[in-house]
Parts: sequence; structure tokens; C-alpha cells
Amino acid sequence: MDRLKHFRAQAIIFDKDGTLIDFDAMWGGWVLYLAEQIQTVSGLDLCEALCLVMGYDATTKKVLANGKLASRPMSQLYQLTLEVIQSIERNEDKAKQILEKAWCIPDPILLAKPLTDTRTLFSSLQQQGVKITIATADDRAPTQAMLEAFDIEEFITTMVCADDGIPSKPAPDMVLTICERLKLAPSKVMVIGDTASDLKMARAAGAGLAVGVLSGVSNVHDLISYADVIIDSIDDLHAYVEVWAEDELPGTQGLNPDYAF
Repeated sequence: MDRLKHFRAQAIIFDKDGTLIDFDAMWGGWVLYLAEQIQTVSGLDLCEALCLVMGYDATTKKVLANGKLASRPMSQLYQLTLEVIQSIERNEDKAKQILEKAWCIPDPILLAKPLTDTRTLFSSLQQQGVKITIATADDRAPTQAMLEAFDIEEFITTMVCADDGIPSKPAPDMVLTICERLKLAPSKVMVIGDTASDLKMARAAGAGLAVGVLSGVSNVHDLISYADVIIDSIDDLHAYVEVWAEDELPGTQGLNPDYAF
């Protein structure tokens, strides 16, 4: 697929959840576990309400593309959870105490499932001189834990996380911050993500190529308006890295998505 194989990115900015790892396994399991913790601490059965507010379908075990779980940072998910508790427990102080006791973050070692052999992919990209970076709506501590669990920390040049104090997606700031750190123009950078927020961020920052993946919470309809290229998952990149090793054609830009499937 020409658009992808001909774009010679100097850096790739990867989203994390839904792009590098299975979103549903990571975050769906966390919502259910959080509801269990709240019930253990308080006796309140808030599972259905919490899933509804977060945007998780417990029947299909899918995170909803337009739900808050798909793109909100942990600080906002914390506040949403508090609001759910307060809808039943009217005593504000008691509601806060319940959440403080029940709150937990997803365990990246137990819940994170890679969507490809990331170590092989990142090694191949690095051999081509491509800098590998991450822009995620998750916080830094669990992101770091995921990198260590997957044994890929050595390949990451830099990353921007939700609790870094930088405006989050779809604002362009995460991409612009990474480009500033790398001393690269955004036009030299590829952004890969599974949500419209990822791709809107790429567009707003002037990224050279916005690549949507269907391995997360979104379908083609969700991404088509914002993507230059849509692929099934980053597993498809292995084949293109081989092409990049031989193809020295300059990158191209445009608004009409190509499909690699």
C-alpha cells in the first residue's frame, strides 16, 4: 500500500491502549474489577452504572469507541467513578472514602496483551533509524510498567503521558512536545492510533502521516474522516518495515484514506 510504504518517517508516535496492547482486555477487565472493589468496600453494587458511565459493554466485553474509557485520562476516570458512587452515597466525605479505599489502576503485567511482537517490530524500526515514541491518555507509572513488562523500554526515545501536565488528545500538544524533544518537524513524523482523538491530534499538529488501526475501539467509519491510512493493526507494520529498508521514495500526504487490508 503506497501511502504507508513511501512515507519515510523519522519518528513514529504510537498510542498505547488499542494500538500497542489489547484495549478491551486491559480496560474492560479493570472496570469490572474496580466495581468489585467498590462493592467489597461499601456493599454498593455499581457495576452496571459504572460500565454505562465509562462506556464499557460487559455483555460483548467491548470498550465503546465514543465512551469516556476510550480516551479520558485516569484523573477524569477517577472523578467519573466518584460521581457514580455519589449518585447512591449522598454523603460526600463517605463517598470519597469509599473510592480512596477501592481505587486501583490496571495491572499492566496481568491485563496487558501485546497486539504484535513489539520487541521485534521496534528493533526493526530502530535499525531503520526510526525513533520510537509513545503518546498515551494513560498515566506514566502504568505506561512505564507496561514497557518493562514487555521488555521494550530500551527502544523508546521519549513518551508523553496523561499526568505529565500536557493537554491531552485531541489537542496537538502531545505530538508537538515529542517533536520539540526530538528536534523534528511534525511533517517528518507518523502518528498511529486506534481512536479519532489520536488522529485528530495528528492532524492538528501537522503530522506527516496519520495511521488508524482497527485493533482497538474504533471501526473504519470512526476513523475514515481523519486517517491518511487505515490498517488492521500494527502487526501489519512488520511487512512495511521490510519495504522501507529498500524503498527510498519520499513521503506523500493527503486526506483520503488508503487501506492496507
